[in-house]
Amino acid sequence: MGERWTPKTWRNLPIQQVPQYPDAAALEAVESQLASFPPLVFAGEARKLKKSLAKVAAGEAFLLQGGDCAESFDEHSADNIRDFFRVFLQMALVLTFAGGSPVVKVGRIAGQFAKPRSSPTETLDGVSLPSYRGDIVNGLTFTDEARLPDPRRQLEAYRQSAATLNLLRAFAQGGYANLENSHRWMLGFVKDSPQSSRYADCAERMTEALNFMRAIGINPETHQEVRTTDFYTSHEALLLGYEEALTRVDSTSGDWYATSGHMLWVGDRTRQPDHAHIEYARGIRNPIGLKCGPSMTGEGLIRLIDALNPEDEAGRLTLICRFGADKVGDHLPNLIRTVEREGRNVVWACDPMHGNTIAAGRYKTRPFERVMQEIGSFFDIHRSEGSVAGGLHLEMTGKDVTECTGGARALTADDLQDRYHTYCDPRLNAEQALEVAFLTAELVKREQAEIERPRLDAAE
Repeated sequence: MGERWTPKTWRNLPIQQVPQYPDAAALEAVESQLASFPPLVFAGEARKLKKSLAKVAAGEAFLLQGGDCAESFDEHSADNIRDFFRVFLQMALVLTFAGGSPVVKVGRIAGQFAKPRSSPTETLDGVSLPSYRGDIVNGLTFTDEARLPDPRRQLEAYRQSAATLNLLRAFAQGGYANLENSHRWMLGFVKDSPQSSRYADCAERMTEALNFMRAIGINPETHQEVRTTDFYTSHEALLLGYEEALTRVDSTSGDWYATSGHMLWVGDRTRQPDHAHIEYARGIRNPIGLKCGPSMTGEGLIRLIDALNPEDEAGRLTLICRFGADKVGDHLPNLIRTVEREGRNVVWACDPMHGNTIAAGRYKTRPFERVMQEIGSFFDIHRSEGSVAGGLHLEMTGKDVTECTGGARALTADDLQDRYHTYCDPRLNAEQALEVAFLTAELVKREQAEIERPRLDAAE
């Protein structure tokens, strides 16, 4: 890699997972139009997230990152955004109150439109067409017209992201996130779920704590922390022409920032150190995520850390580990030991979704018990290695879908056909996501106790 970086230097390098647009002039025109649009997020917000992630790396907070596998144009509605945000707040409340740790909230939303694919084409009944790469590239319908990559879809993705961000900011800062509304955050179908009493008990104890706080003068009127929350957006930096068009110089620092989202990550299929995606990501100052799968070696990881975080900046780099319940024990310990030996400052997060995808008839699904098994192993391995299990990265929705088996209601493969709505990979429904939060809160609480014990011993 050359020393001098610009938002365009990725264009000089090999690239993976790039769609083949039939009209180069139309693509260039769209990218030029995007470059004239206002930023979706701001450099100061990205810096604030980086500071929060530095606390995660130090074991002083926990990262909750989650959302749709791939956002869609057709399902964009205020109700869907509200339901997602509501269950996300429920999860954060459980992790904060039951787990005893502040939660950094980062959604896979307002930009998660592009998807990498294992094959450039898809064959159905003897007909081969370009693979669906997300609504920002082409359509899901299996026709020649729908599957043709269309650059104008990038304009629709920008507009939808802007509208989504506008509503999320209103929810986060306008009173919807008020802790005193915790009882109202119960989704209708969750009320009858097996864990509803657990959440109700947590909410009751939260109410008692808030009543005490109000009695001593800490209330939504005097302390905005009670009525507002910080919520950030993230997505995979896959369509680099779109990202380049929304990369801007921060007027206060002179640094380059991606303004398409607060945090961007590089996927497991595009993390080649001498390729375009790493080249782009190394130059922006946003927090960066790096997906780490079974093919990642310790040596390869250090090379990528050198490229993405050469200054060893706290909160800059999050390693999102996606191995699978049956492989995490074979791969994660070596990566942790390598990073610890080299003294690198990173956030460790667990993606228990991608490595646990199986086939169930004509559906892809993810068994809940395997998701929790990988999360449990992730915490156990970090505990044994003396490092910090920093967060979760989930594909989830606020809707009552049936895409992942198991959970408190013990969904089976036969239930998948009822409400299998995902455009790409299976997601935890709201009830399963909340159950993950409850079960993970116990692991976070144990980890916090392990972190606090040396501090208490030193104080004595």
